[in-house]
Amino acid sequence: MSVDDAAAAPLSYPFAWQSALEPPAEFAELREKCPHARIAVGGGEMTLLTRYADVRAVTGDPRFSRDLSAEGAVSLSADGTDLYSQSDAKSMAAAGEAHEQWRRMVSRWFTAKRMTALRPAIERMAEELIDAMVEHGPPADLGAQLAFPLPVRVICSMLGVPDQDRERFAHWSHVMMNYSRFSREETAVSTGEFDAYMLGHIEAKRRDPQDDIISNLIVQTSGAGYRMGGAELLETAKALLAAGHETTANSIGKMTASLLADRSRWEALLADPSLIRTTVEEALRFDAQLGLGLPRFISEDVAVGDGVLPAGTTVMLSMAAANRDTTVFERADEMVLDRSPNPHIAFGVGPHSCVGQALARTEMQVVLEVMLRRLPGLELAVPVSDLKLDDGLIVTALTELPVRW
Repeated sequence: MSVDDAAAAPLSYPFAWQSALEPPAEFAELREKCPHARIAVGGGEMTLLTRYADVRAVTGDPRFSRDLSAEGAVSLSADGTDLYSQSDAKSMAAAGEAHEQWRRMVSRWFTAKRMTALRPAIERMAEELIDAMVEHGPPADLGAQLAFPLPVRVICSMLGVPDQDRERFAHWSHVMMNYSRFSREETAVSTGEFDAYMLGHIEAKRRDPQDDIISNLIVQTSGAGYRMGGAELLETAKALLAAGHETTANSIGKMTASLLADRSRWEALLADPSLIRTTVEEALRFDAQLGLGLPRFISEDVAVGDGVLPAGTTVMLSMAAANRDTTVFERADEMVLDRSPNPHIAFGVGPHSCVGQALARTEMQVVLEVMLRRLPGLELAVPVSDLKLDDGLIVTALTELPVRW
């Protein structure tokens, strides 16, 4: 079905991809012709927003709820097993003072000072993973051997999880971030395993607190004297695992693929490593396959852009489409390594923007620094056209990233 038919019937979503690193053609057409497009997902019908101004406005608007378990909201999956529709997501999706209180408490672990202190540990982890990759020899799957294991090591370390349990955490994260691959029963089993493990982990930290997020949140109080209970600690761990592992791993993989797809970009970084910081920001903006987007539910009529979203609408906010908006970004379809300013919204905006974005940026910067130093001859081992996407993930990933050096 074409974009011109969107007024008559909803478009099937997510859109088919022509290339793993290029945006669907529908994004540009919708921004121009149909900024409030009807789309069909597993759970029903949503409204897709693709213009930068509209996506940014809704993302920061507290009237739009993150809770897709609310009455009338549409879930991503037909059986409601996706992350956004779980009943235990309600408090994490809360607005107002309750959410601000939670955010203030968690954000203390993601300050610039803490990220600076964490950099040497992340660098050591990246070095160890590259050591193993080099010892194995090329070609190698950079996704499986570096991009995915690094963030799970980092988040498990921050949560105080033993090294031997990393693989279990990686599996739980993968199921949690999938909206179509696993059945309701499989999702329930995985969620139950994670919940049981983490509740036991929380109790162990109560008995013997260490220098980790969970231990800190157990004893930490807000300015009003509030202290997190077990349920909130569990949901916090779940949110940090999903945001701190799968999304960052995917971003590292697609950043590297984009730089190697046109190797003049990699050569530019080798010649001038001072571009690493702006390159990471540009990789976040340039990611044409960020994933499904952010769903939101509105219970009252709200004017957005050129139209009104009626009460009872579930909207899908496409960060990937918004970040390619030519009215905001000059040369929007080019990867400009020194782009500045770069007001991309890959992490969202407002009170529900990604709480772990400083960690994601730090990991992406560090791994890029280490790759440039250790693997200056890095290149794709397959044509760009052979790269494939992993269907079914809320945050889109490459199935593999074959490289040589």
